[in-house]
Amino acid sequence: MSQLTLDHWWQPFTNVRAFRGNPRLITRGEGCFLYTPDGREILDITAGLWCANLGHGRREVADAVRHQLLELDFAPPFQFGAPVTFEFAAKLAEYAPPGLDRIFFTNSGSESVETAMKIAYAWQRARGKGTKTRFVSRERGYHGVNVGGTSLQGIPNNRKGFPVLDNVDFLPDLLDISANAFSRGLPERGADQLNPLEKIIALRGAENLCAVIVEPIVGAGGMVPPPVGYLQRLRELCTQHDILLIFDEVVTGFGRTGAAFAATRLEVTPDLMTTAKAINGGSVPMGGVFVRRDIQETIFEAAPGSGPELFHGNTYAGAPVAAAAGLAAFEIYEREGLLTRAAGPIGRYWEDALHSLRDLPQVIDIRNYGLLGAVTLAPDPAKFPGGVGVPVHNRCWENGLLCRAVGDNLVMSPPLVIAEREVDLFIERLRRSILDVFGA
Repeated sequence: MSQLTLDHWWQPFTNVRAFRGNPRLITRGEGCFLYTPDGREILDITAGLWCANLGHGRREVADAVRHQLLELDFAPPFQFGAPVTFEFAAKLAEYAPPGLDRIFFTNSGSESVETAMKIAYAWQRARGKGTKTRFVSRERGYHGVNVGGTSLQGIPNNRKGFPVLDNVDFLPDLLDISANAFSRGLPERGADQLNPLEKIIALRGAENLCAVIVEPIVGAGGMVPPPVGYLQRLRELCTQHDILLIFDEVVTGFGRTGAAFAATRLEVTPDLMTTAKAINGGSVPMGGVFVRRDIQETIFEAAPGSGPELFHGNTYAGAPVAAAAGLAAFEIYEREGLLTRAAGPIGRYWEDALHSLRDLPQVIDIRNYGLLGAVTLAPDPAKFPGGVGVPVHNRCWENGLLCRAVGDNLVMSPPLVIAEREVDLFIERLRRSILDVFGA
């Protein structure tokens, strides 16, 4: 590793100058652990980036990828298709929320959001409602990095300085520590934060609104579950005013909440649903948009028969290798009961363990749902002007823990295979890291 050159890869969402001065390198993964070049063990409490839900180093997935590479490494998705991709789409449809059994494959969550926006536009035009072009998103929401997704961004640093569409309105942020501190599961208060949607509808006119897009549980913005009744009311308003509802389930999909999708666990069915990350255990880049069947049918019926019904796609959409990884991943999801595991005893153990940090005076909030969690630390602008999360994140790494920082928040999403002893180790290392940074 002493000969490794760090200059040429411009890493995403990284303080590259700081990284070059103190590189954090990972060379191997197994189960819930990652390993550094010198063999140091790091507990991965973020499942990579919310994607390695199966844990690391799954041989069945690796074997499936190897076999597929040797059998058929690539098949063009424009006007052609590989059987393995159709098989994987059918498997995903088995777990889809009611009616959302048409899947448009992508390579990432960003592409899924962009694709969902285009499908929403196409459907509105196909049914003769071309004035419905505006979107509603939410503060603190994360929807990828393409121009459409950047326009929907509710995280200021991910939006400012870039070109954005001007046809987006925003609902208020749902994080209210003063009202809901240390909530377990869905917070009781805050459903009235949806009231501004009615004002937006009145101001813009329902005839001009295409879709509302939200993460059912906020991920990158700090892991914020919705208040009780919020999503149900959102569904009612969208139906009442003929507005599409899009759930961004890139983070919450594939077992993270204790069901295949948060839509299933929370019993609210959207019209479109964006996915990626854990779709195949995070092993090969892949995403997908789940589309309500009648939306596809309407677009098909309005299109001429001489060409594509939707002029959209990408080279690697539904790539055979990614689909093969997905089928192998689902064999594991099903065999080990991982899609529902977070709703069982391990989810309750995780909740209790996370909330055991409440005694730390530096901790001002803890949130959890399924195998998701967040800890908010008391801000100290004088000592940590960029937020206290990053210093604690850095100390976690030194103490053998991979965590994720968002401002003054630490966000967690362990592999779905995590055991109680590993949860205990996580709490031990996080507690030590917080105390190290705050000097207690």
